[in-house]
Amino acid sequence: MILSDRKIKQLLKEKELIIDPLEDYQIQPSSVDLRLGRDFLVYSPDIPVIDVKDNQIQSKLKKIEVSPEEGFLIQPKQFVLATTVEYIKLPDYLTAFVEGRSSLGRLGLFIENAGWVDAGFEGTITLEFYNANSTPLKIYPDMRICQLVFAQMDSPAEKPYRGKYQGQRGTTASRIFIEK
Repeated sequence: MILSDRKIKQLLKEKELIIDPLEDYQIQPSSVDLRLGRDFLVYSPDIPVIDVKDNQIQSKLKKIEVSPEEGFLIQPKQFVLATTVEYIKLPDYLTAFVEGRSSLGRLGLFIENAGWVDAGFEGTITLEFYNANSTPLKIYPDMRICQLVFAQMDSPAEKPYRGKYQGQRGTTASRIFIEK
């Protein structure tokens, strides 16, 4: 069941669902808009290969911090990691889908986070951006960048998320090298 604005507000009030910081205007009829953070990670174009077993993958990323006034330029066909301003904490019976905003998709910006937030997750959300346009696209910290759509599960998760990204703050690089 997808949660309505009414149910989202109730869970926030009861502190079952945490989204911090959060302004009333961010709550939509069936979702919550999240805002773009200030730090970005980009892969250097001179990396010969990205090896998923390389535990130094973070050192191959360039961290860029920008102010809301200057914004961040995503080049055509560029892949960028970003983060949300909001820190979220989902109860063990709630999952969320991350959806890009249609207005940005119409400009060629693809927004993902693998599309899913597991029940029990806590942290800021790292977003993957891809500029599919042939023109650079400028985005600005604090703008509404994506939305979370919440779904209540039929029962709490037997094994809620407590994985390698639990508690992350800021843009977080892949930790795939931790997998067995």
